[in-house]
Amino acid sequence: MLPAVYFRWRKGDTRMLKVLLVDDEMYVRKGLYELINWMDLNMEIIGEAENGAEALNLIECLQPEVIITDIRMPILDGLELIRAVEKMPHLEPVFIIISGYHDFKYAQQAIRYGVHDYILKPIDDEELTATLQKSANLICNKRKHILLAEGQASNIMLEDVIKGHVQKEDEHRYAEMLGINRNSSLLMTLIELQTGLDEIKITIEQLREAVHSLESNLCKMFISEQQRGTFALLLLWPDHHQGGSALQDKLHNIHITLSKGFNLDMGLYAGTLVKEIGDVPQSLMAAEEAAKHKYAETGGVVRYTEIKDKSLFVFNVYQDEVDHLILSLEEGNRPAYHKIVEEKFKLFHMNRFSPQAVAGSLLHYITGILAVVHEMGGNDEGLQQLKELAQQSHEGWNLRLLKNAFLTALEEAEDYVSQLRMERSKGDISKIKRYIDANYTENINLKSIAALFYMNPVYLGRLFRKSYNQYFNDYLLNLRIHEAKKLLRQTDLRMYEVAARVGFQNADYFVTQFEKLVKLSPTEYRNLLMGNEQRGAQCQDGT
Repeated sequence: MLPAVYFRWRKGDTRMLKVLLVDDEMYVRKGLYELINWMDLNMEIIGEAENGAEALNLIECLQPEVIITDIRMPILDGLELIRAVEKMPHLEPVFIIISGYHDFKYAQQAIRYGVHDYILKPIDDEELTATLQKSANLICNKRKHILLAEGQASNIMLEDVIKGHVQKEDEHRYAEMLGINRNSSLLMTLIELQTGLDEIKITIEQLREAVHSLESNLCKMFISEQQRGTFALLLLWPDHHQGGSALQDKLHNIHITLSKGFNLDMGLYAGTLVKEIGDVPQSLMAAEEAAKHKYAETGGVVRYTEIKDKSLFVFNVYQDEVDHLILSLEEGNRPAYHKIVEEKFKLFHMNRFSPQAVAGSLLHYITGILAVVHEMGGNDEGLQQLKELAQQSHEGWNLRLLKNAFLTALEEAEDYVSQLRMERSKGDISKIKRYIDANYTENINLKSIAALFYMNPVYLGRLFRKSYNQYFNDYLLNLRIHEAKKLLRQTDLRMYEVAARVGFQNADYFVTQFEKLVKLSPTEYRNLLMGNEQRGAQCQDGT
């Protein structure tokens, strides 16, 4: 069983280095979140643990590249953790020790185990940042050596080009090795595999093979994985084809070929054409900007040159829109909320909602539904699809996939709300039955009880019959007649007194209802009992 830890892990991010924090003091772990600008270091904290045993479980599961750990911790200390990880096959994380002054000897021992560095508490942010940067460089160099050993020099160089790591004096050498000639411009294009909640099964190798099949003497392409499901395509485009629609046609051809070949929705987001290798990161930034317009454009291909002067809507939906959808869901009116969602997603496109605005709008709906469920005594476990949708980033989606997933999640929520209402109603109906049993002698009826319990009389009548297989009025009448028979047997009360005791306001009506159920009048019923008793007494005398 995994420990209770805090995760902040974006979907499939493979470029950022994964960091695990291990310290038995929570304020230290939380402090590390705020102390360092992790994004600038191309790092992301994926989890935290309060001792070595918890950390060991997480390391096996998450495989972090960097582990920042204290030494003195309960259950399994930092040194024991390092020794245990050393025995794990295919795992070579970089360990950074954070230690109190009195733990200095332990830290020295840790260095002998191959720990990258240690930081003394209190932690200095500049010192830790420098150590983390060295760790990142170490990991990056290891990766490069692995790729070089596998004959992937061009992939390493492509990564350097995309990240802007090429020095001005090295640009000519990179261009020669990658086959980039002076008569070509460079275009960064992002390829997004749009799978929604489904698992991504396409590998970089498969996509690279498909892309290479689209190359020609005039158009060369390189591909690199940005994060799981998103790939960077560097396209070399001949300068003499700059004008006209040739580039647009090429991008659409790539999009159609890949989409059909993998039977998968894809998005292509093209940046700007640049001449110099050093300007490739700018083209990538333009491609990322184009990707923000994916819900506003159609066709699956978005070029920066086409959207650069278009604005995006960045606000969420209004509360009354949320209330309208939730009301339809609570009422179980599936066609109504389906219509609301269809219209809303059309507006997402027509009003040029940004992916963040769409995600924020859906989150607004989701939190409203969660609030209703919690008010009804439910919990998040009954809303798995809504929860999963709420945790998704906007990568890997298009409006069609998102709309279908949202509708499916709403249907799950509708069923759960209906289930909660039924469970709640069962509790309410048992209370109502107990109230009837205790107050049948009063002037009560379906309408008065429905008002008392804030329910619709028609709904209460249906619920009562469904719960007890008997109409409300029949149950109340049978209860009153049953008690009347008891009074007739056990007392000498007059008929109008018996009627009043069991809740009848009119003695004649009591007699009529009694005869209908018992097939005898109250008097006949009592006389029959008395006659039986007299005959029984005579029999006893005769003996």
